[in-house]
Amino acid sequence: MIFQPGGVRPGPLAFITLTVLLDTMGFGLIIPVLPTLVADLGGVPLDRAATVGGALIMTYALAQFIFSPVIGGLSDAHGRRPVLLLSMAGFSASMLVAGFATSLWMLFAGRILAGITGASYSTATAYMADVTPPEKRAQTFGLIGVAFGLGFIIGPAIGGLLGGIDIRWPFFAAAALAGVNILMGLFLLPESLPSDRRRPFDPARANPVGAIRQIGRLGGPLRRFAVAYFLWMLAIQVLHGMWAYIAAYRYSWSPTGIGTSLAFVGVLAVIVNGLLVRRSVKALGEWRTLVIGVASGTAGYLVQVFAATPALAYVALTVGALGGLTVPALQALMTQQATPETQGELQGALATIAASTVIMGPIIFSQLFAFVTGADAPIYAPGAPFLLSTLLAGGALALLTIGGKPEPAAA
Repeated sequence: MIFQPGGVRPGPLAFITLTVLLDTMGFGLIIPVLPTLVADLGGVPLDRAATVGGALIMTYALAQFIFSPVIGGLSDAHGRRPVLLLSMAGFSASMLVAGFATSLWMLFAGRILAGITGASYSTATAYMADVTPPEKRAQTFGLIGVAFGLGFIIGPAIGGLLGGIDIRWPFFAAAALAGVNILMGLFLLPESLPSDRRRPFDPARANPVGAIRQIGRLGGPLRRFAVAYFLWMLAIQVLHGMWAYIAAYRYSWSPTGIGTSLAFVGVLAVIVNGLLVRRSVKALGEWRTLVIGVASGTAGYLVQVFAATPALAYVALTVGALGGLTVPALQALMTQQATPETQGELQGALATIAASTVIMGPIIFSQLFAFVTGADAPIYAPGAPFLLSTLLAGGALALLTIGGKPEPAAA
């Protein structure tokens, strides 16, 4: 069964949201135990584990960087459904590999497999663009943020509890969730891209360089948006990739404490994406919503620079929560510049950009963190990674505001 574009389709949107929720829960389950597992398998202290963990995240991102344009091109050529199912299967297998890991190389192997098939978010976004009219895409993309937030409420909390029993259990729980997701997709997920809106797979475009060049060929404000997206996504890697390590060191938090803080972030993400994105876009439009989101995120990182206590860290997380407005508004503006048959390619290109920041972010932030906290640190400054994020997010804000509000999106 294929849903024709035209209006918002509640059924498939609900299923895609649930798919992202289960996927995020699976990922969130393992975050609280990764520092301990990396330290145990590598035989290193937590500050050294942060460096190894950064390399682990980079490996995943490198695989995703290479394969995201391929996955996006395949979804444009063959439909979203088979790509989503393949992604779910790859995630399940990668969690099993990591769960049974007896050495660091097995963890790396699992991350490579997850990266190759880890196109669920970009493909889910393309799916949502298929079944949603342009004027409602920001609020629809906000559903992914809701799912992401709920996943980070439930996943890390359960992961912290399971990790307190055995650090392997969260990986097996994540694999089981992905297995349930596959079964649901096989029977309940319809195709969203009709055959007459597909395009042939083009290897020249299905690679990182070709995908990013294609954004430039589409013209309009997309180049500026793409650079701002890059700066923003690089800035948030301090939280996505390094928060567990920084929090464990800076506040001496256990896996349960880390899981609780991530659950708090999840609650805020649900509030912002579930309640505020739609209202903000309706009242202010995508552009002003975007600027508010980037400005709020920048302020949150600035507070984190000085957050020497857990209480101030929670204040910073609260201040920066409105940064959740950024990606839905920015993606909505960008998808309005792409044709229906290139939505997968656009999302694949954005995934490539995001993956490039995940490649660079762990290296940059982990090395900076080790440099300012190690025994031989020239200056003790555990907030330094957040200062770098403040500068990056501030750069995105400057680029957007100096460039000004874009012209109305092309039809």
